[in-house]
Amino acid sequence: MRGLMLPLVILACVISVLSGIEPAAAQDRSPSARDVSRIRACVDKNRDDLDEGERQCLFKLVSDPCVKRSDTSNHAVIDCHETELKIWDDLLNATYKKLRDGLDEPQREKLRKMQQTWIAYRDTTCEFYYDKIQGTMAGPMGAACRTRETARRAMLLGFFTRL
Repeated sequence: MRGLMLPLVILACVISVLSGIEPAAAQDRSPSARDVSRIRACVDKNRDDLDEGERQCLFKLVSDPCVKRSDTSNHAVIDCHETELKIWDDLLNATYKKLRDGLDEPQREKLRKMQQTWIAYRDTTCEFYYDKIQGTMAGPMGAACRTRETARRAMLLGFFTRL
């Protein structure tokens, strides 16, 4: 019986990896209040310069420090990017609503169509990493892409709210 234990453990690990079950360390993590406030403060500080906002606010404050603290497995890196993505997605949704509330009905319809087009662009662009790379780095690169594109969009819509 004891001689069978090691092969069974190895088999269980292989099945886990092949079935896509993530290890406990890569579980879904909610952003901390500190992470949220740091990104929001950075966006506010750089609100009139979208390029500088991207350089200062994207990845540097949440994803990069998280990756440095993690085990750097693909699952952990993806989790770090997805944690930051949650902050940007919440900011994007709040900014979208603020922008929408200041528009008349024809402008609201154009905003809605513009946003639908952007969502299709983001999804197609970020999914291309899987098509092009077809390897283990596609996951982290796709996650970083979703975070980057969502951050850019949140900052752009924020700029529109001030016009």
